[in-house]
Amino acid sequence: MSGAAWFAVLVASSVLLVGVVGAVWLSRTRALSRRVGSFSCLLVEGDAAGAASSARGVGQYGAVTLYWWRRSSIMPRPARTWSRSSIVVLERTVLPPVPGRPQAVVAHCRVVPSSGGGPREIRLQMSADAYAGFTSWLEATPSRVGKVI
Repeated sequence: MSGAAWFAVLVASSVLLVGVVGAVWLSRTRALSRRVGSFSCLLVEGDAAGAASSARGVGQYGAVTLYWWRRSSIMPRPARTWSRSSIVVLERTVLPPVPGRPQAVVAHCRVVPSSGGGPREIRLQMSADAYAGFTSWLEATPSRVGKVI
């Protein structure tokens, strides 16, 4: 094959690859946002030095776990998981309204990652309706009672 033919094959392969990755991403994003108990959520994590990183994603309530997936990923597993019993809401901040967008709430939480490690502080920004669902989910935690006589 000539150089032009190789170039055409390379361009066609690149376009096909981008199309497949885009289709997988769209399918994943649509599936995550349509799950029962899912909500759009911005996760802000800080480190000991005070630097913070944020990423848009989708949170989902499980029976005993909160799952969080990055929106800009094609990974099938959640990027973060937290046990319901390890999440403590430290503070709630209602953000000023933005025209055309739902009211947003930032929940400042202390969590213990399911992957191990010590407690960390995170911020979850979500709509006011999602926050109401989040607090309801947290409050619905079954309490553990010792022996009942």
